[in-house]
Amino acid sequence: MRADWQNVKRVGYANALKPLPPIGIFAPMATSIPRQGSAARPGEGPDRRLSVAPMMDCTDRFDRFFLRRITRRALLYTEMVTTGAILHGDRDRLLRFDPAEHPVALQLGGSEPAALAECARIGAERGYDEINLNVGCPSDRVQSGRFGVCLMAEPGLVADCVRAMRRAVTVPVTVKCRIGIDGRDDYGFLRDFVAAIADAGCRTVIVHARTAILTGLTPKQNREIPPLRYGVAARLKADFPDLEIVLNGGIASLDEAEAHLETFDGAMIGRAAYHTPWSLADADARLFGAPAPCRTRREAALAMLPYIERELAAGVPLHRILRHMTGLFHGVPGGRAWRRTLSENAHKPGAGPDVLLAALAFTEPGDRAAA
Repeated sequence: MRADWQNVKRVGYANALKPLPPIGIFAPMATSIPRQGSAARPGEGPDRRLSVAPMMDCTDRFDRFFLRRITRRALLYTEMVTTGAILHGDRDRLLRFDPAEHPVALQLGGSEPAALAECARIGAERGYDEINLNVGCPSDRVQSGRFGVCLMAEPGLVADCVRAMRRAVTVPVTVKCRIGIDGRDDYGFLRDFVAAIADAGCRTVIVHARTAILTGLTPKQNREIPPLRYGVAARLKADFPDLEIVLNGGIASLDEAEAHLETFDGAMIGRAAYHTPWSLADADARLFGAPAPCRTRREAALAMLPYIERELAAGVPLHRILRHMTGLFHGVPGGRAWRRTLSENAHKPGAGPDVLLAALAFTEPGDRAAA
Protein backbone atom coordinates (compact mmCIF):
# COMPACT_ATOMS: atom_id res chain seq x y z
CA MET A 1 0.00 0.00 0.00
CA ARG A 2 3.01 2.31 0.18
CA ALA A 3 2.50 3.44 -3.40
CA ASP A 4 -1.13 4.34 -2.72
CA TRP A 5 -0.17 6.37 0.35
CA GLN A 6 2.53 8.22 -1.58
CA ASN A 7 -0.01 8.93 -4.33
CA VAL A 8 -2.43 10.43 -1.82
CA LYS A 9 0.36 12.65 -0.53
CA ARG A 10 1.40 13.62 -4.07
CA VAL A 11 -2.12 14.55 -5.14
CA GLY A 12 -2.52 16.55 -1.99
CA TYR A 13 -5.08 16.26 0.75
CA ALA A 14 -7.18 19.14 -0.55
CA ASN A 15 -7.57 17.56 -4.00
CA ALA A 16 -8.04 14.08 -2.59
CA LEU A 17 -10.93 15.29 -0.48
CA LYS A 18 -12.52 17.79 -2.90
CA PRO A 19 -15.14 19.27 -2.71
CA LEU A 20 -15.09 19.11 1.08
CA PRO A 21 -14.60 22.34 3.02
CA PRO A 22 -11.46 22.45 5.17
CA ILE A 23 -11.86 21.09 8.69
CA GLY A 24 -10.42 23.51 11.17
CA ILE A 25 -11.18 25.47 14.28
CA PHE A 26 -14.84 25.36 15.24
CA ALA A 27 -16.87 28.43 14.41
CA PRO A 28 -20.63 28.72 14.96
CA MET A 29 -22.73 28.60 11.82
CA ALA A 30 -24.98 31.51 10.94
CA THR A 31 -28.13 29.40 10.88
CA SER A 32 -29.41 26.64 13.11
CA ILE A 33 -32.67 24.90 13.88
CA PRO A 34 -34.31 26.38 17.00
CA ARG A 35 -34.29 24.02 19.95
CA GLN A 36 -37.66 22.42 20.51
CA GLY A 37 -37.62 21.94 24.26
CA SER A 38 -37.76 25.62 25.18
CA ALA A 39 -38.23 29.00 23.57
CA ALA A 40 -34.89 30.33 24.73
CA ARG A 41 -31.68 28.65 25.83
CA PRO A 42 -31.55 28.76 29.63
CA GLY A 43 -27.95 27.56 29.72
CA GLU A 44 -24.70 29.29 28.88
CA GLY A 45 -21.75 28.55 26.65
CA PRO A 46 -21.78 25.84 23.96
CA ASP A 47 -24.95 24.72 22.23
CA ARG A 48 -25.83 21.46 23.98
CA ARG A 49 -28.65 20.21 21.80
CA LEU A 50 -26.47 17.21 21.00
CA SER A 51 -23.41 15.99 22.84
CA VAL A 52 -21.27 12.87 23.07
CA ALA A 53 -20.93 11.55 26.59
CA PRO A 54 -17.62 11.48 28.44
CA MET A 55 -16.47 7.84 28.46
CA MET A 56 -13.38 6.43 30.12
CA ASP A 57 -10.93 4.84 27.69
CA CYS A 58 -13.03 6.10 24.78
CA THR A 59 -13.35 9.87 24.39
CA ASP A 60 -9.67 10.71 24.37
CA ARG A 61 -8.25 13.38 22.06
CA PHE A 62 -7.81 10.94 19.18
CA ASP A 63 -11.44 9.88 19.29
CA ARG A 64 -12.63 13.47 19.56
CA PHE A 65 -10.60 14.54 16.54
CA PHE A 66 -12.05 11.62 14.58
CA LEU A 67 -15.62 12.53 15.61
CA ARG A 68 -15.03 16.01 14.23
CA ARG A 69 -14.74 14.42 10.78
CA ILE A 70 -18.38 13.38 11.27
CA THR A 71 -19.92 16.29 13.20
CA ARG A 72 -18.62 19.79 13.74
CA ARG A 73 -21.43 20.85 16.03
CA ALA A 74 -22.03 18.17 18.66
CA LEU A 75 -20.45 19.07 21.99
CA LEU A 76 -17.63 16.66 22.85
CA TYR A 77 -16.35 15.76 26.31
CA THR A 78 -13.03 14.50 27.60
CA GLU A 79 -12.73 11.39 29.65
CA MET A 80 -13.08 12.18 33.34
CA VAL A 81 -9.79 13.55 34.67
CA THR A 82 -9.24 13.64 38.43
CA THR A 83 -7.99 16.73 40.21
CA GLY A 84 -5.05 14.78 41.61
CA ALA A 85 -3.94 13.74 38.14
CA ILE A 86 -4.00 17.33 36.89
CA LEU A 87 -2.34 18.87 39.93
CA HIS A 88 0.39 16.26 40.27
CA GLY A 89 0.60 14.53 36.89
CA ASP A 90 1.46 15.23 33.27
CA ARG A 91 -0.92 18.07 32.39
CA ASP A 92 0.16 18.28 28.79
CA ARG A 93 -0.68 14.63 28.22
CA LEU A 94 -3.95 14.80 30.16
CA LEU A 95 -5.30 18.09 28.83
CA ARG A 96 -3.90 18.43 25.33
CA PHE A 97 -6.43 18.81 22.54
CA ASP A 98 -6.50 20.01 18.96
CA PRO A 99 -8.27 23.30 18.15
CA ALA A 100 -10.44 21.38 15.67
CA GLU A 101 -12.08 19.61 18.62
CA HIS A 102 -14.03 22.72 19.67
CA PRO A 103 -16.57 22.84 21.17
CA VAL A 104 -15.05 20.56 23.81
CA ALA A 105 -15.69 20.27 27.55
CA LEU A 106 -13.34 19.09 30.27
CA GLN A 107 -14.88 16.69 32.77
CA LEU A 108 -13.34 16.75 36.24
CA GLY A 109 -13.55 14.25 39.06
CA GLY A 110 -12.98 15.43 42.61
CA SER A 111 -14.60 16.61 45.81
CA GLU A 112 -12.33 19.33 47.20
CA PRO A 113 -13.58 22.80 46.22
CA ALA A 114 -10.12 24.39 46.15
CA ALA A 115 -8.61 21.62 44.03
CA LEU A 116 -11.55 21.65 41.63
CA ALA A 117 -11.34 25.42 41.33
CA GLU A 118 -7.64 25.25 40.47
CA CYS A 119 -8.20 22.49 37.90
CA ALA A 120 -11.11 24.39 36.40
CA ARG A 121 -8.86 27.43 36.06
CA ILE A 122 -6.15 25.34 34.39
CA GLY A 123 -8.69 23.83 32.00
CA ALA A 124 -10.18 27.18 31.09
CA GLU A 125 -6.75 28.66 30.47
CA ARG A 126 -6.03 25.81 28.08
CA GLY A 127 -9.13 26.69 26.08
CA TYR A 128 -11.86 24.27 27.12
CA ASP A 129 -15.34 25.60 26.41
CA GLU A 130 -16.96 24.14 29.52
CA ILE A 131 -15.90 22.58 32.81
CA ASN A 132 -18.07 19.66 33.90
CA LEU A 133 -18.14 18.09 37.35
CA ASN A 134 -18.71 14.34 37.40
CA VAL A 135 -21.34 13.41 39.98
CA GLY A 136 -22.49 10.34 38.11
CA CYS A 137 -19.72 7.73 37.86
CA PRO A 138 -20.48 4.67 40.05
CA SER A 139 -17.17 2.78 39.93
CA ASP A 140 -15.59 1.49 43.15
CA ARG A 141 -12.37 3.39 42.45
CA VAL A 142 -14.25 6.63 42.08
CA GLN A 143 -16.27 6.03 45.23
CA SER A 144 -13.15 5.25 47.24
CA GLY A 145 -11.79 8.64 46.21
CA ARG A 146 -15.01 10.32 47.40
CA PHE A 147 -16.10 11.61 44.05
CA GLY A 148 -18.44 10.57 41.29
CA VAL A 149 -22.02 9.58 42.01
CA CYS A 150 -21.50 9.06 45.76
CA LEU A 151 -21.31 12.87 45.99
CA MET A 152 -25.04 13.06 45.32
CA ALA A 153 -25.41 12.16 49.01
CA GLU A 154 -23.61 15.43 49.85
CA PRO A 155 -25.42 18.18 47.94
CA GLY A 156 -23.95 20.88 50.16
CA LEU A 157 -20.42 19.80 49.27
CA VAL A 158 -21.24 19.65 45.57
CA ALA A 159 -22.71 23.15 45.81
CA ASP A 160 -19.49 24.37 47.46
CA CYS A 161 -17.50 22.80 44.62
CA VAL A 162 -19.66 24.51 42.01
CA ARG A 163 -19.31 27.89 43.73
CA ALA A 164 -15.53 27.57 43.92
CA MET A 165 -15.25 26.54 40.27
CA ARG A 166 -17.50 29.34 39.10
CA ARG A 167 -15.43 31.89 40.97
CA ALA A 168 -12.31 30.56 39.26
CA VAL A 169 -13.48 30.63 35.63
CA THR A 170 -15.69 32.52 33.23
CA VAL A 171 -16.60 29.49 31.10
CA PRO A 172 -19.72 27.52 32.13
CA VAL A 173 -19.50 25.07 35.03
CA THR A 174 -21.92 22.18 34.60
CA VAL A 175 -22.79 19.05 36.59
CA LYS A 176 -23.49 15.52 35.33
CA CYS A 177 -25.45 13.34 37.75
CA ARG A 178 -27.82 10.38 38.08
CA ILE A 179 -31.46 10.56 39.18
CA GLY A 180 -30.56 8.95 42.49
CA ILE A 181 -28.46 6.43 44.37
CA ASP A 182 -29.49 3.16 46.00
CA GLY A 183 -31.79 3.84 48.91
CA ARG A 184 -32.20 7.48 47.87
CA ASP A 185 -33.95 7.47 44.54
CA ASP A 186 -37.15 9.34 45.31
CA TYR A 187 -37.84 12.46 43.27
CA GLY A 188 -37.53 14.73 46.28
CA PHE A 189 -33.90 13.67 46.74
CA LEU A 190 -33.07 14.59 43.14
CA ARG A 191 -35.06 17.84 43.29
CA ASP A 192 -33.23 18.98 46.44
CA PHE A 193 -29.86 18.06 44.96
CA VAL A 194 -30.51 20.07 41.80
CA ALA A 195 -31.90 22.99 43.84
CA ALA A 196 -28.66 23.10 45.85
CA ILE A 197 -26.35 23.21 42.84
CA ALA A 198 -28.62 25.67 41.04
CA ASP A 199 -28.42 27.96 44.06
CA ALA A 200 -24.62 27.70 43.74
CA GLY A 201 -24.82 28.98 40.17
CA CYS A 202 -24.98 25.83 38.05
CA ARG A 203 -27.23 26.57 35.05
CA THR A 204 -26.81 23.27 33.18
CA VAL A 205 -27.44 19.79 34.58
CA ILE A 206 -26.82 16.65 32.54
CA VAL A 207 -29.06 13.91 33.92
CA HIS A 208 -28.36 10.23 33.35
CA ALA A 209 -31.89 8.97 33.88
CA ARG A 210 -30.96 5.90 35.92
CA THR A 211 -30.41 5.36 39.62
CA ALA A 212 -26.84 4.33 40.44
CA ILE A 213 -26.52 1.19 42.54
CA LEU A 214 -23.37 1.73 44.60
CA THR A 215 -23.09 -1.83 45.93
CA GLY A 216 -23.42 -5.01 43.94
CA LEU A 217 -23.26 -3.70 40.37
CA THR A 218 -20.29 -3.03 38.13
CA PRO A 219 -20.07 0.26 36.18
CA LYS A 220 -21.17 -1.63 33.04
CA GLN A 221 -24.16 -3.10 34.88
CA ASN A 222 -25.01 0.36 36.19
CA ARG A 223 -25.34 1.49 32.58
CA GLU A 224 -27.77 -1.31 31.78
CA ILE A 225 -29.62 -2.80 34.78
CA PRO A 226 -31.22 0.13 36.64
CA PRO A 227 -34.29 1.06 34.57
CA LEU A 228 -34.37 4.25 32.56
CA ARG A 229 -36.83 6.76 34.04
CA TYR A 230 -37.09 9.58 31.56
CA GLY A 231 -40.24 10.79 33.28
CA VAL A 232 -38.21 11.72 36.37
CA ALA A 233 -35.86 13.84 34.26
CA ALA A 234 -38.85 15.42 32.50
CA ARG A 235 -40.37 16.34 35.85
CA LEU A 236 -37.07 17.97 36.77
CA LYS A 237 -37.21 20.10 33.64
CA ALA A 238 -40.78 21.11 34.46
CA ASP A 239 -39.83 22.10 38.01
CA PHE A 240 -36.68 23.97 36.92
CA PRO A 241 -37.64 25.67 33.64
CA ASP A 242 -34.82 28.19 33.97
CA LEU A 243 -32.18 25.46 34.03
CA GLU A 244 -30.79 23.74 30.98
CA ILE A 245 -31.52 20.03 31.39
CA VAL A 246 -29.66 17.62 29.10
CA LEU A 247 -30.88 14.02 29.00
CA ASN A 248 -28.44 11.11 29.03
CA GLY A 249 -28.93 7.35 29.18
CA GLY A 250 -30.10 4.84 26.60
CA ILE A 251 -30.21 7.28 23.67
CA ALA A 252 -29.01 5.24 20.70
CA SER A 253 -29.82 7.30 17.59
CA LEU A 254 -30.36 10.77 16.20
CA ASP A 255 -34.06 9.97 15.87
CA GLU A 256 -34.27 9.33 19.61
CA ALA A 257 -32.19 12.39 20.42
CA GLU A 258 -34.38 14.61 18.25
CA ALA A 259 -37.52 13.24 19.89
CA HIS A 260 -36.18 14.03 23.35
CA LEU A 261 -35.60 17.65 22.32
CA GLU A 262 -39.36 18.08 22.51
CA THR A 263 -38.97 17.91 26.29
CA PHE A 264 -35.33 18.59 27.11
CA ASP A 265 -32.81 21.24 26.14
CA GLY A 266 -30.30 18.68 24.94
CA ALA A 267 -29.63 15.00 24.40
CA MET A 268 -26.38 13.18 25.12
CA ILE A 269 -25.44 10.00 23.24
CA GLY A 270 -22.86 7.65 24.73
CA ARG A 271 -21.85 4.17 23.62
CA ALA A 272 -23.84 4.32 20.38
CA ALA A 273 -21.80 7.32 19.25
CA TYR A 274 -18.57 5.47 19.99
CA HIS A 275 -19.38 2.06 18.52
CA THR A 276 -21.29 3.37 15.48
CA PRO A 277 -19.84 6.85 14.94
CA TRP A 278 -21.39 7.32 11.49
CA SER A 279 -24.78 7.33 13.20
CA LEU A 280 -23.96 11.00 13.92
CA ALA A 281 -23.43 11.80 10.23
CA ASP A 282 -26.67 13.74 9.81
CA ALA A 283 -26.48 15.56 13.15
CA ASP A 284 -25.23 18.89 11.84
CA ALA A 285 -27.86 19.13 9.12
CA ARG A 286 -30.79 17.85 11.18
CA LEU A 287 -30.18 19.62 14.47
CA PHE A 288 -28.09 22.66 13.59
CA GLY A 289 -28.92 23.49 9.99
CA ALA A 290 -25.26 23.20 9.07
CA PRO A 291 -23.37 21.20 6.42
CA ALA A 292 -21.69 17.96 7.41
CA PRO A 293 -17.88 17.87 7.46
CA CYS A 294 -17.75 14.77 5.26
CA ARG A 295 -20.35 13.28 2.95
CA THR A 296 -19.28 9.64 3.18
CA ARG A 297 -17.49 7.27 5.50
CA ARG A 298 -14.60 7.05 3.05
CA GLU A 299 -14.17 10.82 3.07
CA ALA A 300 -14.17 10.80 6.87
CA ALA A 301 -11.47 8.12 6.86
CA LEU A 302 -9.33 9.94 4.29
CA ALA A 303 -9.71 13.19 6.22
CA MET A 304 -7.83 11.52 9.09
CA LEU A 305 -4.67 10.91 7.04
CA PRO A 306 -2.91 14.26 7.64
CA TYR A 307 -3.66 13.99 11.36
CA ILE A 308 -2.39 10.40 11.50
CA GLU A 309 0.83 11.35 9.74
CA ARG A 310 1.37 14.26 12.12
CA GLU A 311 0.71 12.19 15.24
CA LEU A 312 2.95 9.35 14.06
CA ALA A 313 5.74 11.86 13.54
CA ALA A 314 5.23 12.95 17.15
CA GLY A 315 5.67 9.37 18.36
CA VAL A 316 2.04 8.33 18.83
CA PRO A 317 1.48 4.61 18.05
CA LEU A 318 -0.96 4.09 15.20
CA HIS A 319 -3.30 1.84 17.17
CA ARG A 320 -4.07 4.64 19.63
CA ILE A 321 -5.79 6.48 16.78
CA LEU A 322 -7.23 3.68 14.67
CA ARG A 323 -8.84 1.81 17.57
CA HIS A 324 -11.47 4.57 17.67
CA MET A 325 -12.25 4.16 13.97
CA THR A 326 -13.10 0.45 13.85
CA GLY A 327 -16.85 1.10 13.98
CA LEU A 328 -16.90 3.59 11.10
CA PHE A 329 -18.19 1.03 8.56
CA HIS A 330 -20.43 -0.84 10.98
CA GLY A 331 -23.35 -2.53 9.24
CA VAL A 332 -22.27 -1.89 5.64
CA PRO A 333 -20.46 -4.07 3.06
CA GLY A 334 -16.77 -4.36 3.88
CA GLY A 335 -17.26 -3.35 7.49
CA ARG A 336 -15.94 -6.56 8.98
CA ALA A 337 -12.85 -6.56 6.76
CA TRP A 338 -12.27 -2.90 7.61
CA ARG A 339 -12.44 -3.65 11.33
CA ARG A 340 -10.28 -6.77 11.07
CA THR A 341 -7.60 -5.03 9.00
CA LEU A 342 -7.29 -2.17 11.47
CA SER A 343 -7.33 -4.42 14.52
CA GLU A 344 -4.77 -6.89 13.19
CA ASN A 345 -2.29 -4.44 11.72
CA ALA A 346 -2.35 -1.17 13.66
CA HIS A 347 -0.19 -2.61 16.47
CA LYS A 348 2.58 -3.86 14.17
CA PRO A 349 6.00 -2.17 14.35
CA GLY A 350 6.29 0.56 11.76
CA ALA A 351 2.56 0.58 11.02
CA GLY A 352 1.54 3.74 9.20
CA PRO A 353 -1.24 5.30 7.10
CA ASP A 354 -1.00 2.35 4.71
CA VAL A 355 -3.00 0.31 7.23
CA LEU A 356 -5.96 2.64 6.94
CA LEU A 357 -5.76 2.62 3.14
CA ALA A 358 -5.55 -1.18 3.06
CA ALA A 359 -8.67 -1.40 5.21
CA LEU A 360 -10.42 1.18 3.06
CA ALA A 361 -9.86 -1.00 -0.02
CA PHE A 362 -12.45 -3.45 1.35
CA THR A 363 -15.20 -0.84 1.51
CA GLU A 364 -17.51 0.46 -1.16
CA PRO A 365 -17.12 4.06 -2.39
CA GLY A 366 -19.96 6.51 -2.16
CA ASP A 367 -21.77 4.97 0.79
CA ARG A 368 -23.81 7.61 2.57
CA ALA A 369 -26.44 5.82 4.66
CA ALA A 370 -26.02 6.30 8.39
CA ALA A 371 -25.39 3.11 10.35
